[in-house]
Amino acid sequence: MAQPWPDTQIARQILDGFDAYRELFRRLTDGAQARFEQAQWQAAQQASVARINLYEEQVAALAEHLRKQHGEALLAVEHWPRVKRAYIELIDRRLDDELAETWFNSSFCSLFSHDQINDGCMFIHTTRPALQGRQRAAQTRRYALGDGLGALLQAIFADYPFAMPYEDLPGDLLRLEAQLRADLPDWVCKDPALSVELFVPVLYRNKGAYLVGRLFTLDEQWPLVIPLLHREGRGIQIDALITDEAEVSIIFSFTRSYFMVDVPVPAEFVGFLKRILPGKHIAELYTSIGFYKHGKSEFYRALIDHLASTDDRFIMAPGVRGMVMSVFTLPGFNTVFKVIKDRFSPSKTVDRNTVIQKYRLVKSIDRVGRMADTQEFADFRFPLSKFEPACLAELLEVAPSTVLLEGDSVRVRHCWTERRMTPLNLYVEQASEAQVREALDDYGLAIKQLAAANVFPGDMLLKNFGVTRHGRVVFYDYDEISLLTEVNFRRIPPPRYPEDEMAAEPWYSIAPNDVFPEEFPPFLFADIRQRRLFSTLHGELYDAAYWQGLQTAIRDGAVIDVFPYRRKRERTE
Repeated sequence: MAQPWPDTQIARQILDGFDAYRELFRRLTDGAQARFEQAQWQAAQQASVARINLYEEQVAALAEHLRKQHGEALLAVEHWPRVKRAYIELIDRRLDDELAETWFNSSFCSLFSHDQINDGCMFIHTTRPALQGRQRAAQTRRYALGDGLGALLQAIFADYPFAMPYEDLPGDLLRLEAQLRADLPDWVCKDPALSVELFVPVLYRNKGAYLVGRLFTLDEQWPLVIPLLHREGRGIQIDALITDEAEVSIIFSFTRSYFMVDVPVPAEFVGFLKRILPGKHIAELYTSIGFYKHGKSEFYRALIDHLASTDDRFIMAPGVRGMVMSVFTLPGFNTVFKVIKDRFSPSKTVDRNTVIQKYRLVKSIDRVGRMADTQEFADFRFPLSKFEPACLAELLEVAPSTVLLEGDSVRVRHCWTERRMTPLNLYVEQASEAQVREALDDYGLAIKQLAAANVFPGDMLLKNFGVTRHGRVVFYDYDEISLLTEVNFRRIPPPRYPEDEMAAEPWYSIAPNDVFPEEFPPFLFADIRQRRLFSTLHGELYDAAYWQGLQTAIRDGAVIDVFPYRRKRERTE
């Protein structure tokens, strides 16, 4: 007699694998407070990388375990709708059920080819209601105005102690009160209905800690973020108080590393963030707190909903055509899709595998607010009718091994998605003189901050940077990216003879990793006015000694301060 197919057993093993992953995720996350209190900045970076890598490692371990136990029976795809039904029953009362669905999808995809993806076997569409009608864990604290703003602020910080004392809590509270009165309408600070709601766990990232919540009255609300710093030997400092929605949005930007924060009920916290940041997509909010795989699920659902509900069609993205990547977009969907070309420009020395590794590197390094996060996808299938003919023709021409026409569908075998931005070269063509100056200044700051975080962009042409909706300059083309410490910055040696300068070839040897910053000006700027302006703003970037000094600091273990908000005051560090 044939043995019954082990659908419930497989469902339970998948959920056990999820629980193991979640426990390891929590351990890495829970160590964030101690790392902040002890100023263990390198350890914080290492924990961030380990937590990003953890998901794929645990999915692979689960797949291997399932294969060993169930063998070929595991690959009978016709039984997987029963596994899915059993799994739904198991996760029904969980507080992280939406993440459990994404884990199931990842587990299925690790076992089957993407040809088998369908809503019967996977959670293409979620089965989870937005908020379940049952008791949830308390995640926020509320503070009423009561005896005034000063007393309210004192009550808040009594609830957020650290192993290290605050350096000057009374002075910081006076400054925060003054900042609140300056930032909010006068009547708000006197309104007896004014309250503060803060998320109980502290959010940690890089060298900062963040209290996150909102200020609200009966009729209005404002986001509230209070960043904290630990200056070694001086204690905890309250660095700022931010109530501007645009500035808070930047703190949760797609260009930042992921927060370390204990989130018992992810859907409720993301819902809370969505209420104070309505311009953010929930995919981006899940990603910002470390659940980047579920952010990917939410992105995909939003994409297929957009395609189903609009007449939007794919077009080639505006800007200079790439020498390695071909980039297309949907005008009504704020994303670009990047595929690797079959043949690169002769000036490019990288190969396909190297490009893939460089794009994957970006996921795990500190992006310091200057690099766009990416999501990697395999086997996207889109209706043929959703492509403008010129766009499809170009993709089929430059990437025929990646973009395939299959009947009434277009299959994209491999691509990355990124937030769409205005290419910097196009931005400065249309900008005013003041806007050009501001953009080029931020462009130089972006290069410096990436370098200080041990990232060298490689190809620093303006076309490889974009301008966000908040006016920030962000790098987004990664095929020549490298660690700064892997680059050999050199001065051009003086010519040996007068004839050397007239020769077609350099009179000095050049190794593969050699970079000569003196050559940057004409390479970066064809416009002589922009070249001169940039020289006055960031001329040190043309000096090899500047880059060598950063390399020395990085090798000595320095971790830079890059603040994702405008600091209202400058401290004497």
